[in-house]
Amino acid sequence: MPGQAYQLTPKAFASKILAARIYTDKDADLRWLKGKISSVIGFGAQGRAHALNLRDSGMDVIVGLYPGSKSRSRAGRSGLRVLDTPEAVRRGDIIFLALSDTQMPAIYRDQIAPNLRPGQTLLFAHGFAIYYRTIVPRKDVDVVMVAPKGLGPMVRREFVRGRGVPALIAVHQDRSRHAKQTALAWGKGIGCTRAGVLETTFREETETDLFGEQAVLCGGTSALIRAGFDTLVRAGYPPELAYFECLHELKFIVDLIHEAGLAGMRKLISDTAKWGELTVGPKIIDQTVRKHMRSALRDIRSGKFAREFVREMTTGSRRRADLLREAEAHPIEKVGARLRGLMSWK
Repeated sequence: MPGQAYQLTPKAFASKILAARIYTDKDADLRWLKGKISSVIGFGAQGRAHALNLRDSGMDVIVGLYPGSKSRSRAGRSGLRVLDTPEAVRRGDIIFLALSDTQMPAIYRDQIAPNLRPGQTLLFAHGFAIYYRTIVPRKDVDVVMVAPKGLGPMVRREFVRGRGVPALIAVHQDRSRHAKQTALAWGKGIGCTRAGVLETTFREETETDLFGEQAVLCGGTSALIRAGFDTLVRAGYPPELAYFECLHELKFIVDLIHEAGLAGMRKLISDTAKWGELTVGPKIIDQTVRKHMRSALRDIRSGKFAREFVREMTTGSRRRADLLREAEAHPIEKVGARLRGLMSWK
């Protein structure tokens, strides 16, 4: 439950490294999906990727959308059957909620829950709605998660190339006693077992996903870029140079890290860069930053972040709009737009 806190001892931390089992193609059987209808509710980035990959894996797929959805024509052009959401739920055996965390509760309440029947499977790509109980499923259905560790276009692109992106699976309710096999089969159907699938829980996926977004991938990286840019410009350097050094070149380093890990990246950068990374980096990301990270994680675990997020989304999103306007007014945006305009290959 949200609020549960724990801290690994150094010995337990060391034993946890490399402890997770990785499932691959040989561990998953598509027969758990054969003869069943997979209903994909929503046709955004993840919904489209899952639907097309499953279809190309030989599965029976339908897409559920509301009558006026602009995605209807796009799904139809892809050769997929499209039904109104309630009908797609009634016909489906596995119901994939390819919806945003903000849309999901109302759509589930009004269009999905009234049309569920015993024995169906609800499938999620993120644990937020289940873990924070914005959705509480009935007890006579399986509830599982298959969370690809990549954006929808990457899930589709890698599948088409004969590869896959890693994924996480989890089981919340196992009414049928074979919910895990269903999750693994879905992971295989969308190509993720080609790369490797790890088993986790809805709680662990939700907490780590939110923390990664806030502290590192989105929030932390954006704030670090802006802070670096501001530091150079206020010291008198041209904003164009600050943009190149603090934002533009970040992709090169991230690509190296993605391909070879942190240690591999160090082997490929200059000695000057390597010495700076080893000696100055820890001074920037110091104990104060780590303290703030622990505070952010506490807010996620306790449910405070989720409560604030849901409240903001259901009361007009005025603060979010103000914060977006402020972020988009930062000078780095104007400098970046002008410089990117000069890069014709983009």
